[in-house]
Amino acid sequence: MRFLERERTVVEEVLPGLDQRLAGLPLADLEAVDSPGVRLFRDAGGPGLLVPAEHGGRGADLLTALRVQRAIGSRSPSLAVATTMHHFSVASLVEAAATGGGMEWLLLAAIAKDDLLLASGFAEGRTGQGILHPSLTARTEGDKVFLSGSKKPCSLARSMNLLTASLPLPGPDGKDRLAIALIPAEAPGLSVRPFWGSPILAGAESDEVVLDDVEVPAELLVRTDVTADGRLDQLQTVGFVWFEGLMTAGYLGAASALVERTLGNPHADSAVAAEAVACVESVALALEGLAADVATAGVTQDTLSRSLICRYAAQDAINRVLSLCVEALGGMAFIGSGDIAYLNSACRALAFHPPSRTRMAAPLAEYFSGRAPLRIP
Repeated sequence: MRFLERERTVVEEVLPGLDQRLAGLPLADLEAVDSPGVRLFRDAGGPGLLVPAEHGGRGADLLTALRVQRAIGSRSPSLAVATTMHHFSVASLVEAAATGGGMEWLLLAAIAKDDLLLASGFAEGRTGQGILHPSLTARTEGDKVFLSGSKKPCSLARSMNLLTASLPLPGPDGKDRLAIALIPAEAPGLSVRPFWGSPILAGAESDEVVLDDVEVPAELLVRTDVTADGRLDQLQTVGFVWFEGLMTAGYLGAASALVERTLGNPHADSAVAAEAVACVESVALALEGLAADVATAGVTQDTLSRSLICRYAAQDAINRVLSLCVEALGGMAFIGSGDIAYLNSACRALAFHPPSRTRMAAPLAEYFSGRAPLRIP
């Protein structure tokens, strides 16, 4: 089987026509601020990929989704990043629908039927700020909840139908607990401002979303048991596993695009090309092992720890691939097209997504030594 053939075959099976349409466009167009990638993803039914079949979606499992994201990342890193943010929000809703008694299933059905896109307003991207610490402030007025603040960067800011955001709400013991709100993009008080100044990953639509006393509909508020110490309940654990796995797969796809170019270059050294293939395929196998764990044992703290290990190992493997492929492709390939330099830069952004390796060093060491439950600081 040819390199990336399996992943692209899966995309054709679940999102017919998407890979072919992406392949027909220059990388520079797909990565631009006005990229058509999100529209093509929506037109192919991508928003419903993870929605269970009984709610009108494609019902993709983690293994399928990982292969889809790798294939998409090989065509457009920006689209892989943007859609990962959507998918992890949907995966969390699926978990909430499976274990809760709310109306989450109606929202899932609407996502699949109307191809709704979810943007994520969690606290990533803030230096020194833990991902579980909300970036928005909430006020309550009886049973009503209002949000203010901003999220920057926020992928899919211009194409989203709903914004998912974290907020603190008092629990039964008076201590604040994390809640997840879903806010319609057209809600009064919600606006979008330009923020992303880099040409790298500009197609992910990562601008600033501003909320000015925006009311959260009661039926679109999901409460969790997560407190400020960062311990995770099942809903959050599921979301993190999907986030880390899918984001890693997307950047693996971007690195795979460089490997594909190296394999297709008759002047590239065969030993270098083979080593580059080994690097990316080893990460793919680790991710597939993660998906197998989820399929057989469900999602646990152990699964989350494995997803983080996959992600950090992928960062190292991708850095090795970049070094191998950029040199093997040579100066003329670098000069003749902006694609090589672009992919080299885009792949490195995996390290910027939360939680960083540095922040997780102590929690992972404590977890694997048996001293403490896994925390996300």
